[in-house]
Order: sequence, then structure tokens, then C-alpha cells
Amino acid sequence: MSFMLRPLAASFAVLALAAGVAQAQTTSRTPQAPTAATPAAASPFLPNAVITQGFDTVGTCPAGWTCTNNSTTVGTTTWFQGNDTVFPAQAGATTAYIGANFNSTTGANTISTWLVSPQVNFGTGASLSFWTRTITAPMFADRLEVRLSTAGASTNVGTGPAGVGDFTTLLTTVNPTLVTSTNCPITPTTGYPNAWCQITVTNAGGIPSSGSGRIAFRYFVTSGGPMGDNSDYIGIDTFSFDEGTVGALGATLPVPSLDRLGLLALITLTLGCGLWMVRRR
Repeated sequence: MSFMLRPLAASFAVLALAAGVAQAQTTSRTPQAPTAATPAAASPFLPNAVITQGFDTVGTCPAGWTCTNNSTTVGTTTWFQGNDTVFPAQAGATTAYIGANFNSTTGANTISTWLVSPQVNFGTGASLSFWTRTITAPMFADRLEVRLSTAGASTNVGTGPAGVGDFTTLLTTVNPTLVTSTNCPITPTTGYPNAWCQITVTNAGGIPSSGSGRIAFRYFVTSGGPMGDNSDYIGIDTFSFDEGTVGALGATLPVPSLDRLGLLALITLTLGCGLWMVRRR
């Protein structure tokens, strides 16, 4: 009996070790005391959203989304299920958010880790909303870009840490200057919020009023990684996109006016066609 139990116990030990290693890779770089905050019971999505994502199940990448790590060297993480030992989700289960951290690269390098939404249409009154935060007391600065592509179904984010591919429209940046101060709402100088902060972007912020494409989150940190001066841990939760009014129906198209020469040409053509029909008979 003991002979049978030992391999089984060893298997459980290996699985527990693997789970522990995986969680260690998705933790924060700065040691944190447990966060006591309780997530909201329901996600506050935009009322007319065509896409909503609470990141309840991330796996290697949320279903319908695209995850790409274009960091200088690819580390042990890309995007992952939220780690509630770092901080809990904004809404839903405590792990129901998506995270990224300093392990996106190795050593001291540039992190460029992409999370690309499903394809959406852009219309008048379009808006997107999401919530984001970093750890409570960050010692290493984080940065997040929100970018947009108008190239339809394309998921091209370029190559290498500097590439952006088709995502050439920068809608907003959380902590563009990489400072460790924290605040919400965000400004160019207030750093990354250390509590869940809602960010909304509209047509006025750069979303087109026509066409189609995708929204992308880019965890973009220079001098990042385990040995870098920057990068720690961020979370994103409760994403929703309202495409607004797309291609308004019933629009009245302008009727071109005919000048005298154009009208004469039209009459001549009509008469000519009539005479040709008479001869055919």
C-alpha cells in the first residue's frame, strides 16, 4: 500500500510545486501586505456596449482576444489571470482580472506586451471604458498604452519592443513618464493609480467615427524586468466598448445638378436610343 501511495504523493508534490512556481511568476516585484478590499458584486459595463470583458477566465489569453509578447527578450509571463494575493479584482471573483508584470522580460530590458480586443466598428458617440491599477505602494514604475487600429481584422502589432504595427493611434497612456507616484484620475504626471481607477475614452479622445478595427492594451515599460529600474505589476478589469452610431441609415444623398450642356447631352442620348429602337423594329 505504501508503495502505491508514494508515487501518488510525489505527483501531488510536483503539481503543488508547479502551481507555486506559476504563482511566483505572476506576483508583484515589491513585497505587499494583503489587500483587504472586496470586489464589486457586478461589473459596471457601459450600458450599450457591444463588447464586455470581465476577465473571469484568462488562461493563456481571453477567448477572442490576442496576446503577444514583443519584449526585448521574452520572459516567463505575458498576460495572466489576476493574482489576488497581490490585489483582488475590481468586480466579480477576487481573481477576475487580467494582469501583467515585470517577468514579461528578463534582466533589464524593454517590455512590450500586447492585449488586443476582438474587431469592433467605430461610430459617432463611440466610447471605451476599463479599470486599471498597480500595487498599493509601488517602488518600480509601470506604464500602459491604449492604442487603436483602423485596419479591420488586423492583429498586426509589429515586431520588437518598439514596433506598433497597425496600432498607430495612441488613445491614452497611463503614467507616460514612468513615475512611482499614484493618483486617480490619471494625468501625465500623477503616475499609475494604486487603487482601481476607471478610464474612459471617446471620439474626442481619438476613437474614429467610422470604419472598423481593434483596441489594444500595451504594457510598455523601458528599463523593465527583474533587474530594471522600472516595472512591477498591473491589472486591467471591466472592459467595455460602445461603438456608437455606425453608418447612419436613411441618409439623403445629394442629387447632382445638370448644367445646360449636360442636359443637352442627356436629351441627345435619349433621342438617339429611341431612333435606334425604331429602326430595329
